[in-house]
Amino acid sequence: MQKTKTILFRADSSSTIGTGHIMRDLVLAQKYAQKGAKVIFATQELNGNINYQIDNAGFERVVVKSNSKKELVHLIEKLSIDLLVIDHYGIGYKKEKYIKEKTGVKILSFDDTYEKHHCDVLLNHNISAKKRKYKNLVPQYCKVKCGKKYTLLRDEFYKAKQKKYKKSKKTTVLIAMGGADTAELNLKILKVLEGFSNLKVIVITTTVNKNLKKLQKFVKNKSDLELHINSNKIAKLMAKSDFAIITPSVTVNEVIFMELPFIAIQTASNQKEIFSHLLNNGYNVLKRFDRDKLEFFIDLYKQKIEFINFIHLSKKEKKIVFQMRNDIRIRKWMYNKEPLNYKKHLAYIKNLTKANDKVYFLLKQKNRYIGVVDLSAISHKDSSAELGIYANPDLKGYGPLLMTIIIKYAFSVLHLNKLYANVFKENQRAINLYQHFGFIEREIKNSNATEILKMELSYENR
Repeated sequence: MQKTKTILFRADSSSTIGTGHIMRDLVLAQKYAQKGAKVIFATQELNGNINYQIDNAGFERVVVKSNSKKELVHLIEKLSIDLLVIDHYGIGYKKEKYIKEKTGVKILSFDDTYEKHHCDVLLNHNISAKKRKYKNLVPQYCKVKCGKKYTLLRDEFYKAKQKKYKKSKKTTVLIAMGGADTAELNLKILKVLEGFSNLKVIVITTTVNKNLKKLQKFVKNKSDLELHINSNKIAKLMAKSDFAIITPSVTVNEVIFMELPFIAIQTASNQKEIFSHLLNNGYNVLKRFDRDKLEFFIDLYKQKIEFINFIHLSKKEKKIVFQMRNDIRIRKWMYNKEPLNYKKHLAYIKNLTKANDKVYFLLKQKNRYIGVVDLSAISHKDSSAELGIYANPDLKGYGPLLMTIIIKYAFSVLHLNKLYANVFKENQRAINLYQHFGFIEREIKNSNATEILKMELSYENR
């Protein structure tokens, strides 16, 4: 008869550490248990822990006093452990090596930040994880499991994705800043959302959150604000939401799986890798809490607008931009009125990845591409840029919306103080639009026998 495999998980949770380690460990533990293994957790009784989640899941749990390697060795020998799963920043390479040499136990180590490990299996289940980065960080015999393929999701997500839930008529935003909200951002985000109308807000937190009483007080008697504490229906709440505000953590795996648009705010150094991945792949991210930037992205989601940087355009979108820009109704107002060459168009977009002084966006609203906006000659020294805009020539009335968005981006996201626009004097329709938004005439110049009106908008006059 085959011996039952005994697996020990070593992880902690607290108001400082957060709850993420335990929550993802429970997913892996369930998988092992389903295969017939005996699973035991070893945890400390830290302030604000969620050890009750382990107990509720039906797993055996033993209490340890510290991150001592000797205490862990004693536990491994006492419980006849076959596999040790370490998900703890306080137990690294040196302790792993000591444990391996003393017990010979097989070790699986979680990692999020490309640290050195002495283990048999390395697991980094973040979407940003790259196997090649672990070269020389783990033993040659170590099996490295990285990326989306190894994402740990609870069964509730697979079930919720298959169902269709009735959504509120109001735009629903879900806030999930970690069970402990160690950066204390829940209340700050809620105060930003107070400035928007017709919103329903769902806040997910746990009893670990040291500001829980303040949160409860804030949501009291607010019918459009729900506070969910220690919820076991997070997937369902995501399915009923229109967008989310989260941290660049394992929650990213969940919202992407649920196809839920999101804004990610970095709150800890161990989130840098995922933050960079999201930034480089065109997601809306904030390196730190910034009220102006957050308001900008919330406004986009509320209006169901996608703000797509040219460097992240799909092949289809590159062709759409090309067709719009080459339409005679658009190019007649450009300096270069000749039809663009497609190869040069693609080369220009490619070169934007290296440009620091210009940025272009394609805007999409409710599956319709509504136009292009850009900022060029961006100078952070002078805090200024030149603004450009053209609407989809086959649609009507989108000019004011495009103008509103690019002005907000320039002033709220880039924190510029002045915008310029060069407009053909005979393009009265465009001049009227700029004047409507507060642009004033500065000078008239000539280009190829054509009069160009230089217009200016300052932050204080917007």
